[in-house]
Amino acid sequence: MKSYHSSLLLVAILFSLHVHLGDQRSTQAHPPEHQEFGGSLYATCKMRPNSQLTPGMPRIYGQVLFKQEGASKKLRVSFRLHGFQDSDVQPRAIHIHQYGDLSEGCTSTGGHYNPFGVNHPNHPGDFGNFIPRNGKIRQSLDSSATLYGGLSVLGRSVVVHEKEDDLGLGGDAGSLLHGNAGGRLACCVIGISTPKLWKKYQQ
Repeated sequence: MKSYHSSLLLVAILFSLHVHLGDQRSTQAHPPEHQEFGGSLYATCKMRPNSQLTPGMPRIYGQVLFKQEGASKKLRVSFRLHGFQDSDVQPRAIHIHQYGDLSEGCTSTGGHYNPFGVNHPNHPGDFGNFIPRNGKIRQSLDSSATLYGGLSVLGRSVVVHEKEDDLGLGGDAGSLLHGNAGGRLACCVIGISTPKLWKKYQQ
């Protein structure tokens, strides 16, 4: 009987240790900012014109802001861009691209971020089309991308394209890769941030 109780005690200790280590791993799986900012992560992407723009193309500036209230929640994305002509109502595609590499302008950001190997427009960063109003884009949406875990978009890039995204309906290979959205007007690298900018622009 003594041996039986000893075995039960050992099992209880091992289970407690397993739960404790599991909790530690769960906590360590999140960046420290998750705790610092009350269970949310924030990121920003400071948009700049493509260094390889041809003359006459719009020069786009601004911010793309991100907030996610935990790994299981939807990522909220807010676009605050300017630099379009006031009369410009051309829909512009915006996507997350694979690399946060601006060494060759927006060209070196690679293709769409596509961790699941699926066709466009089912990539987690396929944001769709945005129509400028009075030279600006001011719009927010929920995204299937994430700031958490191995699929985090932190360190990747956001690209504003020259043309409208055909949303995969163009009937050719390009449509299923990138929506035939054309040249790259502007880009930026997504980096973790404090809540400061998010709160400023959401007021």
